[in-house]
Amino acid sequence: MSGLLEGGIDRGFASLRERPIPRAERYELGRGLRKRVPRSSWGDWSAPAGRPDPVDRIAASHIGRVPWLVPVRVGRMAASPYAFLRGTAGIMAADFAALPATGITPVVCGDAHLGNFGFYASPERELVFDLNDFDEAHPGAWEWDLRRLVTSVWVAGRQNGSTEDQCADAVARCVSAYRQQVRYLADEPLLARSFERLDVDQLGAGASSTLRKEVKRAAKRARRRTSDRALPRFTEQRGGARRIVQEPPLITRPTDAHAQLLAAGLDDYLRTLPSHWSRIVGGYTLVDLAHKVVGVGSVGLRAYVALLEGSSPDDVLFLQLKQARRSVLGPYVHGDQAWHAHQGQRVVEYQQALQTVSDPLLGWTTVGEHQYYVRQFRDMKGAITVDGIDAAALADYAGVCGSLLAKGHARTSGASIIAGYVGRGELLDQALSRFARAYADQTEADHARLLVAVQQGVLPSDPDH
Repeated sequence: MSGLLEGGIDRGFASLRERPIPRAERYELGRGLRKRVPRSSWGDWSAPAGRPDPVDRIAASHIGRVPWLVPVRVGRMAASPYAFLRGTAGIMAADFAALPATGITPVVCGDAHLGNFGFYASPERELVFDLNDFDEAHPGAWEWDLRRLVTSVWVAGRQNGSTEDQCADAVARCVSAYRQQVRYLADEPLLARSFERLDVDQLGAGASSTLRKEVKRAAKRARRRTSDRALPRFTEQRGGARRIVQEPPLITRPTDAHAQLLAAGLDDYLRTLPSHWSRIVGGYTLVDLAHKVVGVGSVGLRAYVALLEGSSPDDVLFLQLKQARRSVLGPYVHGDQAWHAHQGQRVVEYQQALQTVSDPLLGWTTVGEHQYYVRQFRDMKGAITVDGIDAAALADYAGVCGSLLAKGHARTSGASIIAGYVGRGELLDQALSRFARAYADQTEADHARLLVAVQQGVLPSDPDH
C-alpha cells in the first residue's frame, strides 16, 4: 500500500526542501481523493463471493494460543454479537482491506470499538479518557478504524434495544465528531496536536444524564483500581509471604522454571524504560507471578501478572506482561513481511503515538520464543459500560469516541489530507450509517455461524469463564 503521510513518519531532515507543503495544498489533496474514492461509496457492503467462513478464520486465529484457554475465548465470543465483534478484529481487517481506501495511512488503533476506550492514570495521577487498547496498532488505513468503530456502535445499539433510527443517529454523531475534531486539529500547529486531551470533567460536559451518571460511576471505580487496593482481592498470605491467589483456569501459577524465565524477562524490560523509571521499578522486589486471562480477543495469548514489593508490605506494584503478536493489519499493509522486529515494542511505540499521555512504565521484553509488552496492571483503569445504556447515552458516547479516534489519527499523520477528504457536510455520516447497518447484519450472521459451530462441536466452548 502506498501511503499519503504528513509529519515525520515518512521523512526526516536528511535533505532540505524548498518549502513546507502549505496546509491549503494538503486540504486540496484530500478533496481530490474524493474522485478516486467517492464518499458515497463508503456505504457499500455485501459479502464478496468466496468470503472465507468466519469459523475457519476464528480457528486459524487460535494457532499459537494456549490450547486449554481456547474454549474460554470461544465461550466469551459466543455470548453476544457485540462480544463476537470484540474478538474478531482479524475478520474485519480482512474484509475492510478489500474495500476502497484513500491511501492515507497514519498510525491506527487496529481494534477501534466502543469497548477499547477507557480511563487510566496520567503520569501526574490525573484520570484521563482515551483509546486504551493497542495490540493491533499499526500504520494503516484510517478508514479501517472508523468502519470498525461505527459497526460497534450499531451492534451495541441493537443489543441495548435501540431502534434502527437511533442506531443511525449514534453513528452519525460518531462520524460528525470525527470530522469536526480532525478538522480542528488539522488547523492546529503540529506540536499543539500532541497536547490535546480529554479529562473526566470534559467527558461528562454536555452529555445526557444517563451518560453523566455512568461517567461518574466509572470514574469513581477507576480511581479505586490501584495496586495497593488490589492486594486483598488478588493476593493472600501463605508461608509468611504474599502470593497471588489462583483461580483456574483464569489465574494459574507458572512452573518454577518458567517463572525464572519471566523474571529474567522483567530484568530485560527495565532496559526499555527511561532511566528514571528504570531506577524506580528496579528498586522493587519481584515476589510472585501468575498467568491471568484477560479480555476477549486476547484470551489464549500469554498474559502474566507480576507482584512487586517495595520497602514495606503496602508498597506494591502490579505489572502485566502481555504477549504481542503481529498486528492483524500487518498482512494487509506489508504482506508476508513483518515490518517490526519486536511486536511488544510496536505496541508500546504506537500506544505512545496515539495517546496524549501514556503509562510511564510501558516497555517490552522477550521470554523464550514469545514477545511481550509490559505495563502497569492496576493503574486507575476503567471503562464506560456499554451494555444497557440508553440511546441518548450511546449517541453521546459514540461522539466522544469518534472525537478521540480523530485525535489519535491526527497526532501521527495525514490530518489535513483527511480533513480535506471528509469535508464539512454530512455525506460521509450518511454513508457510514448505511455501512454500519449492513456490517452489523454481517456481524450478527457471523456470530450465528459461530453458535452453530459450537452446537455442532466444531469449536470447543466454555461459557462459564
